[in-house]
Amino acid sequence: MNFPDLIQTILIYGLPVVFAITLHEAAHGYVAHLRGDNTAWMMGRVTLNPMPHIDPMGTLVMPIVLFLATGGNFLFGYARPVPVNFSRLHHPKRDMVWVALAGPAVNFIQAFVWAFAMYGLIAAGVEERYFIEVCKAGVKVNAVMFAFNLFPLPPLDGGRILVGLLPWKQAVWLSRVEPYGFYIVMALVILKVVDTLWMAPIMSLTFELLSLMLSPFEFLLKP
Repeated sequence: MNFPDLIQTILIYGLPVVFAITLHEAAHGYVAHLRGDNTAWMMGRVTLNPMPHIDPMGTLVMPIVLFLATGGNFLFGYARPVPVNFSRLHHPKRDMVWVALAGPAVNFIQAFVWAFAMYGLIAAGVEERYFIEVCKAGVKVNAVMFAFNLFPLPPLDGGRILVGLLPWKQAVWLSRVEPYGFYIVMALVILKVVDTLWMAPIMSLTFELLSLMLSPFEFLLKP
């Protein structure tokens, strides 16, 4: 990928990525606050300011290096995880599910909002291609974050949701995987297991659900 293409990609994906990461992390902290743990709230992590959520290596360096090294075919990154003291939650095992689910849920909502905005721009006759591409990027970025974070292995949100739903014995066993979970997930990503067995079907279902939810607004596209 040449330099102009890289700049164009950054300009299109920059805003959607910042919103996707910021609202995802803030949602975790906000729901934890509602359920009794003020750790993230007191540390200033329940904020729409993206800076506290950015991890220099995971949010900036790693995605750019992977993007350049693979010609845009592979992209991976992460934000600073919001600190949550699950023992402070009103009902730790049950509330863990809601805290973990908050991030992906906000990404799904954002995907819907970006798609609706695209419908509105097209209906309004906006011909500037940049704004349409930004909306498309917003849908894609948030759909990817929604699907990937639901992968059922700690420390991803899907793993913590599963820990909260399983009986105690199985939950304790799965929670012991968390210190190694990131490396396991990375290995599965590199081997394309996550993409083939998880991302492809979940992404397909996500876009179908978004299409169904947006169907009442298709009149906006009619001349």
